[in-house]
Amino acid sequence: MFLDKREVLERVEADDVKFVSLQFTDIVGTIKNVAIPIGRLEEAMEKGVWFDGSSIEGFARIYESDMVLMPDVNTYRLLPWESQARKVARIICDVYRPDGEPFEGDPRCILKRAIGAARERGYLYNTGPELEFFLFKMDAEPQIRPVPHDVGGYFDFSPRDLASQVRGDITLTLESMGMEVEMEHHEVATGQHEIDIRYADALTSADNVMTLRYTVKAVSQTFGLYATFMPKPIFGINGSGMHTHQSLYTFDGESVFFDPSDRYKLSKTAYAFMAGQIEHARGLAAIVAPTVNSYKRLTPGYEAPVYICWGQINRSALIRIPRYSPGREQSTRLELRCPDPSCNPYLAFAAMLWAGLDGIERELEPPPPVEENVYDFDDAKLRELDIATLPGTLRQAIDELEKDEVLQQALGEHAYQAFVRAKKAEWDEYRIQVTDWELDRYLETL
Repeated sequence: MFLDKREVLERVEADDVKFVSLQFTDIVGTIKNVAIPIGRLEEAMEKGVWFDGSSIEGFARIYESDMVLMPDVNTYRLLPWESQARKVARIICDVYRPDGEPFEGDPRCILKRAIGAARERGYLYNTGPELEFFLFKMDAEPQIRPVPHDVGGYFDFSPRDLASQVRGDITLTLESMGMEVEMEHHEVATGQHEIDIRYADALTSADNVMTLRYTVKAVSQTFGLYATFMPKPIFGINGSGMHTHQSLYTFDGESVFFDPSDRYKLSKTAYAFMAGQIEHARGLAAIVAPTVNSYKRLTPGYEAPVYICWGQINRSALIRIPRYSPGREQSTRLELRCPDPSCNPYLAFAAMLWAGLDGIERELEPPPPVEENVYDFDDAKLRELDIATLPGTLRQAIDELEKDEVLQQALGEHAYQAFVRAKKAEWDEYRIQVTDWELDRYLETL
């Protein structure tokens, strides 16, 4: 959908909108918001809206705090859960400096730069993320406790299951906001669900991820439920991922990844793109699995892709190649399985793209495929096949990112420094906590 400013003003009037939420994200992927009355929208679209960026994570220092939000009018959407008496629409914004230059710390700008680099090489980059999340009841206590509200399993159907109603309402709400939902279903774990967004260009796809996250939360609250995209909220069961399907196309809409003569129907370019992501996987983990909790999910035994390898039927692999179906050549794609829904999708897609482009430029070749269940391999077998693993903690992932110049360039100096600073602070805060596990283990025995 492509709109101009006049069409947006007409739509605002037809929708009887009273306020517009101008949205952007900080470096760690938290949505920020500046609300303006509808009378200010035309001026905002023409001149932007000034705001103080000094308190936004990863933005500016205090002496260079002035920032300007420029609305991307194509992202105009009505927020259907708001009161009919004070209708609210949202528009996603790009962040600029006062001199009119894009702000290098704006995650959306970082993704646009990566997309531009791909375009210079003749490629269009599409992504299709699959977001998993948990739905919990509110406990009687003030705190939210992980109390799953259903007993369903993977793809289970129950006509009276509250979760089915919630997912249905979420899907209808997303579609009313212009998003295409490919599929929604119950996931493996109790209380866990998945919604797959139809593939789109990476920028639209990242915008959709942000929209889906707060839409899921808003709709769930109307049922008295709490939705969380925390990667591993409950010990001992599967965590939530954001498996992301990726493909490159020519400007004419032809798949760059398809080769009919190959066993996996992959082109040389596809293999090089995959090899680039494998080469940068350990540093990439810090960006696509960016929280302390992410690494509670990335452990063997819970269908999480810990091992840096690839295959077609192997769901323990980092990258999976979906099976080819005759007549669906344009659907040839690579599924990267390590991202989780706590990531900033703008940074994640930018880093994934730069890693793949690096593989293409260097004409890298991936290792041989692994079609066995790698979880069954012992250390000797892993060494024999030269299969490395993802970092085991956020701190290890940050260390790997600090060694990876390609991914540092993908983020840009400003964003890279801000991201690492924020993540080191998160790790330091975590490592000095005294947990319930420690108290149970040591309090009476030591």
